Amino acid sequence: MSLRVLPAELGPRVRAGVTTRFGGVSVGPWAGLDLALHVDDDPIQVRANRRLLQDWAGAPVRFVHQVHGCAVLVEDGTDRPPGPEPQADAVVSLSPAVAAGVLVADCVPVLVADAEAGVVAAVHAGRVGLLAGVVEAAVAELARAGAQPARMAAALGPAAGPCCYEVGEAIRADAAQRIPQTWATTRWGSPSLDLRAGCAVVLSRLGVPAVSLVGGCTIEDEALYSYRRARATGSQHTGRFAGVVRMLA
Repeated sequence: MSLRVLPAELGPRVRAGVTTRFGGVSVGPWAGLDLALHVDDDPIQVRANRRLLQDWAGAPVRFVHQVHGCAVLVEDGTDRPPGPEPQADAVVSLSPAVAAGVLVADCVPVLVADAEAGVVAAVHAGRVGLLAGVVEAAVAELARAGAQPARMAAALGPAAGPCCYEVGEAIRADAAQRIPQTWATTRWGSPSLDLRAGCAVVLSRLGVPAVSLVGGCTIEDEALYSYRRARATGSQHTGRFAGVVRMLA
């Protein structure tokens, strides 16, 4: 079964992209390539979808139990012991033997690579995690592994866009006080946030020179899962797509 993946260009020998709903085996409100084990989808189908993603990546994709924090899990290619996925909101891979992945359905999947150093990271950056410093934490962990921000390339995948990501005025003011570029207004004139602009400016402050955008607004694009769109249409369930990055051997 062929997956439809939005590609991200992060340098030589780097395979990176963002999945869509197309190509998976899940059904019902999760229909398509749902990759999440925590959204009440059939775990047999989710694991089948993850095997399809592994085939695309060419290596196992390591996910984490995301909690909207700033912890970073470093994977060196050794086997992960059985049990629940570790809590973190970013995965750094030091080895071509494993790909780094994060699950999203409105938050920003941030993919970062230093092809020369041979290290990559996938970051789950929602409003809370972005303001908590998850992007900075992931870049710092890459640097500890020998990467240099000036050599890094980053891609920001689809997320709830400023056109549709409506928030309260107090939430917008709080975010903009810390990252002014997040301040935005919806298409209908109410307060919103631009999470991708916030991620981009944080990466720029850290010295990452190349930041690209992949895809658009999840709330508008039905080829992607969106928690907000599902809730607005009365559904309590939706799946998760993924941002994935791996160094090739």
